[in-house]
Amino acid sequence: MNILRAVQSIDAGILLFIQEHIRGPVLNAVMIFFTTVGNAGIVWIALSIILMFFRKHRKLGFSILVCIAAAWLVNDGVIKNIVCRPRPFTVVEGLEILVSRPSSFSFPSGHACSSFCAAFVITRFRGKKGALIYIVSALIAFSRIYVGVHYPSDIITGAIIGTMSGAIFTWIIIKHLNKPVSRLLRTPEGK
Repeated sequence: MNILRAVQSIDAGILLFIQEHIRGPVLNAVMIFFTTVGNAGIVWIALSIILMFFRKHRKLGFSILVCIAAAWLVNDGVIKNIVCRPRPFTVVEGLEILVSRPSSFSFPSGHACSSFCAAFVITRFRGKKGALIYIVSALIAFSRIYVGVHYPSDIITGAIIGTMSGAIFTWIIIKHLNKPVSRLLRTPEGK
């Protein structure tokens, strides 16, 4: 229990430090923008759909969509509802938020999860050329701390879950996507 209290104290201290020493009008606008494009994973869903229109990128688009859906189920559908951590603005005295109050629980961050999941998938398919997407993912994740709706530990855990989900589900997709549909539908007996 002392470890949880220590994490909570560090998390709250970081949030208040950002509020008091880093926030400013220009950076506020930038962070609100990144938080907004990350809402509901919309940037990654839109990217997936656009990629699926091009035959050369169809597998990547499909993979991003499947992986972030699976990551969302694990992160938001299961873990968030088991842990039930309240949002920081309901607990940390003096913390002001810059966006509307989310109604879901805080831990782990869905924005960080979907962003790092998508970044992993893109990098897995595109190598070093795709790795630059981690900059966007990190900005979306950090924006959640900056605007006051997530603790730093929520972001870190969401990023880890997203990366792990991306790795697991990309491996499954790559292993099975190249097989003809008829082979995927066969029973173990070969019928």
